[in-house]
Amino acid sequence: MKSILPERYEVEKQFNSRVDTFLSKRQIGKILHASNFSKQKGISCFVLFRFVFMLVFTGKNLYRTLQSGPDTGNPEKDAVYRFLNSFRHNWRKFLLTLSSSVINETIEPLTSSSRKNVLILDDSLYSRNRSKAVELLARVKDHVENRYVRGFRMLTLGWSDGNTFLPVAFSLLSSQKECNRLCEIDPRIDKRTTGYKRSVESIRKSTEVMFDLIRQAQEYHIQARYLLLDSWFAFPSIICRVRKHGLHVVCMLKSTKKVHYIYKDGKLTLEALYRELLKKPGKAKVLANAIVQLGKDPEGNPVSARILFVRDRNRSKKWLALLTTDLELTDKEIIQTYGKRWDIEVFFKTTKSFLNLAKEFQGRSYDSMVAHTTIVFCRYIMLAMENRESKDPKTLGNLFYLCCDELQDISRLSIIFLFTNIRPI
Repeated sequence: MKSILPERYEVEKQFNSRVDTFLSKRQIGKILHASNFSKQKGISCFVLFRFVFMLVFTGKNLYRTLQSGPDTGNPEKDAVYRFLNSFRHNWRKFLLTLSSSVINETIEPLTSSSRKNVLILDDSLYSRNRSKAVELLARVKDHVENRYVRGFRMLTLGWSDGNTFLPVAFSLLSSQKECNRLCEIDPRIDKRTTGYKRSVESIRKSTEVMFDLIRQAQEYHIQARYLLLDSWFAFPSIICRVRKHGLHVVCMLKSTKKVHYIYKDGKLTLEALYRELLKKPGKAKVLANAIVQLGKDPEGNPVSARILFVRDRNRSKKWLALLTTDLELTDKEIIQTYGKRWDIEVFFKTTKSFLNLAKEFQGRSYDSMVAHTTIVFCRYIMLAMENRESKDPKTLGNLFYLCCDELQDISRLSIIFLFTNIRPI
């Protein structure tokens, strides 16, 4: 009987080569150095980054891998935790630099100028429900289960061209209210460091942090024409501030009595505005639309927007409202552009279900969670680029599902089969 061991070793070697190609092509070592990464003892930061980056493909968590000891070629436990817990490493700069290089050097040169590139902003639950002594741990609302849990809100800014989604920047938000915070900032952190600034940022309002993320993305030349928001961020004051950054907004609106829109010299709620408009007859998908005034931007200029009412396919007698500040978009273009926001929902699902976000190890410092989240985002960037460059017509979701099915048996082998269009017999 023919042994499969040589074949598996060859496949693992091929997979390691693909990872090394990605790390080399994206110049991860140089980006780490430029982001204030420097080794404290022995092993370089690049080797430690690669070790943590590869963990998800071995089917083991950090604890089980380090249990095998240094004789297997793995770094020692102290070296890994020093790397992850360091408050001097600028992980925000690292992710921005990596994402901008991928977008500007690989995707943009091969993309038509007529394509509508977008930035997408959304938040998701970063659960640490079993933890008690995690730095800046807070009680946050889980909107899926409609209850409060322990953890953070992961506010994420991503970029998409409609084909590939790439995470650009993020912030793990604690709570602005002191009564909701279960732990405070570690007092031993040097207040001059990047880590302390990250910790202070985590207790600010999400509507303030989002503009820092947008500004930093633009400083790294990540170009987009539209910012896509869901209804949680779609308030007139926020939309007016976004216009100051040179971005048009496309968002879903939430019907509430607290928000009013100026229409024909009157202030109307969304429900009242819908009743005022003439509806299209029959079973039209687009029911009505109107040009409204939202207010004034920070420079005092009036901001106009178009609200589009479309039929809710899940509830035939109800409607959904989309808003855009780009008055030149057609009804179809508004719907198509907002449809790209689903990319970030797929991103949240895949990072949590398949790339071990918040599951690979249970660090207690805020810096370690930021470090690991950034590495998980880098894994997603590598897989997204492999999916884009592959001739296999599989979607990214199918790729992750197939990875998950094979992971427990021969995890590395299955991923190589997916990347090289080879099917196991």
